[in-house]
Amino acid sequence: MDWLKEIREKYQSQGHDPEIFLQGLFYSRPLTYWDYIEVETLLSLQHPRTDFPDEKVFIVYHQAIELFLNLLLHELQQLLNKEEAPPAWRENKLNRICRYADILNSTFKVMNEGMDYDQYNAFRTALAPASGFQSAQYRQVEILCTPAWNLLHPRYKTGGNAVNAYEDFYDKFYWREAGTDPRTGQPGLMLREFDKKYKKELLETLKQWQGKTLCEKAEFWQKAGELTPVMIQKLRELDNIYNVQWPLTHLQTAEKYLAHQGEEKTSTGASPWRRYLHPAHQRRIFFPFLWSAEEKENWGRQ
Repeated sequence: MDWLKEIREKYQSQGHDPEIFLQGLFYSRPLTYWDYIEVETLLSLQHPRTDFPDEKVFIVYHQAIELFLNLLLHELQQLLNKEEAPPAWRENKLNRICRYADILNSTFKVMNEGMDYDQYNAFRTALAPASGFQSAQYRQVEILCTPAWNLLHPRYKTGGNAVNAYEDFYDKFYWREAGTDPRTGQPGLMLREFDKKYKKELLETLKQWQGKTLCEKAEFWQKAGELTPVMIQKLRELDNIYNVQWPLTHLQTAEKYLAHQGEEKTSTGASPWRRYLHPAHQRRIFFPFLWSAEEKENWGRQ
């Protein structure tokens, strides 16, 4: 292939002088790994609030979590935005999504086995009210995966409770209870700060994707005869990893640091962390139509 000819034709078709671009290529510096990945910038983003060495472990872990959540969303959006695709392409995207979810779950070892108990319980007091609860990307994954109804707190799914407007759904999502002061019924500081930063954005995400979530797409594929056994397996795997295994791993880590030798500590976000984290309480299921009544009844009880 005559690459020089192809380059000239490419820029000429765009109305540009190809010689300018070729001249610029001559003067450009070679690309290096550190410039492309921006290593120095990446390594400058850790700003501990105390002098305890293990606080850096805590920060880097959560930054890595946000990067993998971003990759998961990147694949999820591609899958949802492509109207026509062969089954193999969809299977590949679901496999990538499950791989990232599995990494998110397995990396909790960095927290569970990689921090000194005394250091953690000292530096964590300087972090309140910040909490992993405040990850907007975590909430975006939920919104893109399943209809808003499936994210409601269980008490709003029974007794004929009417939920109509997007903001009404948002205010009744299962996770908001963890940020609400049980004495007053009002949002606590952690939740107020989260809403101030992300409520508008999450409501827009909710409006954009309702009716087009992965669950609804999968139901459509099933009716069209396009939901392959591999896709079913991967959707169930994602549901299990994201909504059962990861919360349980998080709960086990919290128990190690917050419930040591009979002493139960409050989380930095002041949430009732045992009830919030246990999947049997959350009862969050992305793809209910893929699980039997018995499986849904015993959700998270492992």
